[in-house]
Amino acid sequence: MASSVLRYRADLRTLAFVAFYFFLAAVTWLRIDDPWYIVAPLVVLNCLFSFFCATIVHNTIHCPIFRKKWMNKTFQVILSFTYGHPVSAYVPGHNFSHHKHTQSDKDNIRTTKARFRWNLLNQLLFFYLMSFDILKSEMRFVRKMKQEKPAWYKQYLFESILLNGVRLGLLLLDWRAFLFVVLIPHQYAAWGIVGTNYWQHEGCDENHPYNHSRNFTGKLLNWFAFNNGYHGMHHEKPGMHWSLLPAAHKVLIEPHIHPNLNRESLTKYLWQSCIWPGKRVDYLGRPIVLPPKKKDKDWVADLPVRQHADALGAIQ
Repeated sequence: MASSVLRYRADLRTLAFVAFYFFLAAVTWLRIDDPWYIVAPLVVLNCLFSFFCATIVHNTIHCPIFRKKWMNKTFQVILSFTYGHPVSAYVPGHNFSHHKHTQSDKDNIRTTKARFRWNLLNQLLFFYLMSFDILKSEMRFVRKMKQEKPAWYKQYLFESILLNGVRLGLLLLDWRAFLFVVLIPHQYAAWGIVGTNYWQHEGCDENHPYNHSRNFTGKLLNWFAFNNGYHGMHHEKPGMHWSLLPAAHKVLIEPHIHPNLNRESLTKYLWQSCIWPGKRVDYLGRPIVLPPKKKDKDWVADLPVRQHADALGAIQ
């Protein structure tokens, strides 16, 4: 159900989480000189809520929450401060590279680029292994958009300049508070949101109509992560609002997907895949044979931007 401002009333939770993030960050900043046993739990909470806001970033660039464009553009600026990166920068690597070329040579975050024998390292280091290639494609995309979609470029530039200007000011104001309230939580959020790609797609079949993604249906996880556990349905309909994903998954995905890809507990899956037995296997339990190493193919050069205007976040 919609409201006069929001497209879906469920996004009252979205706004509440964002507001609580800023409240929590302010409290932690002001109490940074308190004993470690007070500050440490606050920093952990900052990390968690920065990550929850990163899931909001993911949802927002697919399905802007407000009815008016200027409100969505403003919200993207605000969201940029919750996880330390311009929200618009999430668009190229995720909406275009990953969604349109899942697990192919044009997917900058395909799981086969992580090649450690110990699977725990693949999960822990996935963000760092992908970062450079993500950034290279982002810069190519930005240059292309400067010419073909100036409105998106201006939004990206505004988010970047304002975010980095404020971060620099906070660093100069109190470097220690900046470290524990801003830098560490934002790094955790970026590490976490990129790392989700590994457990969502590793060992799946990108060519199958249903078995291309791993889903996690636990209610607690999805309440805090805004239904990001329903990844298969999200890939089928990226523009579907997050509040509609569970019902759609139940009808359109669950009857057809292999049961090993429809999990309830993320914790149990991560234990089995990374700790014990910790083997790198596909969803059928077969050892994964990695393809030869390949460089990313340039997906930006031939991208018909005008055909994908609905994937540009607030500039839709």
